Amino acid sequence: MWQWQAILHRFGILTKEKVIDLKFFTYYEGSTLKPGVKTVNGLLDISGVVSNINELVQLHSNEANWMELTGFIEEKENSSPAYLDESSITMGPCVDKPGKIICVGLNYQKHAEESGMAAPKLPVLFNKYHNTLAGTGEAITIPAHAREIDYEAELALVIGKKAKNVATEEAKDYIFGYSAANDLSARDLQFLTNQWLLGKNLDGFCPLGPYLVTHDEIQDANALDISCKVNGEVRQQSNTSDMIFNCEEIVSFISRHMTLEPGDVILTGTPEGVILGYEEERRNWLRAGDEVVVEIEGLGQLKNVLQS
Repeated sequence: MWQWQAILHRFGILTKEKVIDLKFFTYYEGSTLKPGVKTVNGLLDISGVVSNINELVQLHSNEANWMELTGFIEEKENSSPAYLDESSITMGPCVDKPGKIICVGLNYQKHAEESGMAAPKLPVLFNKYHNTLAGTGEAITIPAHAREIDYEAELALVIGKKAKNVATEEAKDYIFGYSAANDLSARDLQFLTNQWLLGKNLDGFCPLGPYLVTHDEIQDANALDISCKVNGEVRQQSNTSDMIFNCEEIVSFISRHMTLEPGDVILTGTPEGVILGYEEERRNWLRAGDEVVVEIEGLGQLKNVLQS
């Protein structure tokens, strides 16, 4: 696979002395969601080259087009750059137009144990839809008919090129990058029927971000610290090394059953510490006013407040 870092070196965005932090995101300008990039120097609008993050992901497999993008970033960095004010912009989900959002259930050994379930022999899959996407800082509304709201800190993978029947040892080449996610769940609705769809697909119940970080920047996605805090209190504290099926195994398994396309998002499961895992009398479900912060090593903090 073509290594985009070599191109960035040529443009001066990367140097031998320092690799400049490069993370992608979306932000709102009025009602329009625009793509941006975060370097160590600041936040830049890149809508002059790509109109959305999915276009950016697809550029990654085309050297000439990616060179155009990186050249655009380099030019902006070196010519009186107009950096965005991170404190004043409203960020959106870091992937704004995924064709699929596929989730893996019971994928951490200790989470399976706290749920009283045997570790699955194969990845347990379910899905979320586009309406669930939210950005960091966005207030998430709890529907009046939902009572048992739970958090789930998760590592998200973003597919970089079309994947069908991909071998596990080749799967990393198909991953564009990674993000933090929160698989918010209304447990009372999730188990209302035999299907999980109702409890998993409420509006805004898949915050994603703040950044989409290319896989080149992450040394080992299967060994990242992951945590969740509620109002400053640590609720989940683990490492992706506890996953039953690692990132590459998940991509390979899914690709054997359906074609993965650039921009598709895969949530890889949550570690132990969810409210559902507590004894029933200790289950204090999320409520309006609670702040939930998901943090993953190298990917930043995903913050959301719940509202009624």
